Amino acid sequence: MLDAIAVEHSKGRMLLIGTVNLDARRPVIWNITEIAASHNHGALKLFRSLLIASSAIPGTFPPVMIDVEADGKKYQEMHVDGNTATQVFIYPAAVRLNDVAARVGVVDRERKLYIIRNARLDPEWAQVERRTLPIALQAVTTLIQYQGIGDLYRIYAVTQRDGVEFNLAYIPPTFKTPHKEEFDTNYMRSLYDVGYGLAEKNYSWTKRPPVLIPGSD
Repeated sequence: MLDAIAVEHSKGRMLLIGTVNLDARRPVIWNITEIAASHNHGALKLFRSLLIASSAIPGTFPPVMIDVEADGKKYQEMHVDGNTATQVFIYPAAVRLNDVAARVGVVDRERKLYIIRNARLDPEWAQVERRTLPIALQAVTTLIQYQGIGDLYRIYAVTQRDGVEFNLAYIPPTFKTPHKEEFDTNYMRSLYDVGYGLAEKNYSWTKRPPVLIPGSD
């Protein structure tokens, strides 16, 4: 599998995985295709560690310690799920794609971005128990939801700047299956069926992040 990913690197393709370095409190984007193409003896171990770290939800799964070396000294960094910092990402906003392309002689290239957001974007009403823990949990859930929406607007702004076509898919407001607990198999199967059905009907991609307030579009 790693060799197959390395072949894609030679075609100019990239597989990016996001984690968060908790020690430094910053997100890290790993170019897996470049790691695979290095054919370093530790590439496979690092690849596996990054896959695990990218889904290591803090407090639910243990973090992954990544061995690093800087200035001749060896360290370990603590990495967890990339969602700790961002729900969805593309290349860093500081990278101006057209400038980079011009420097390597790539011009007039059509670019399209497809985002599959595994979440609803509309606020979903739910009565909160008047107790400390339920209030705190609902506040965190709300924070995560709006963080994800903010990510989409940031990505949209970057694509508009760099001339990249924006395409977004997300869970529609019509999906009403209760999400009783994490990894709820009934919920997951129902969601899969909805996504499959939409794709089967030639899904119409959203060309910009939906406006949350009705009438403000």
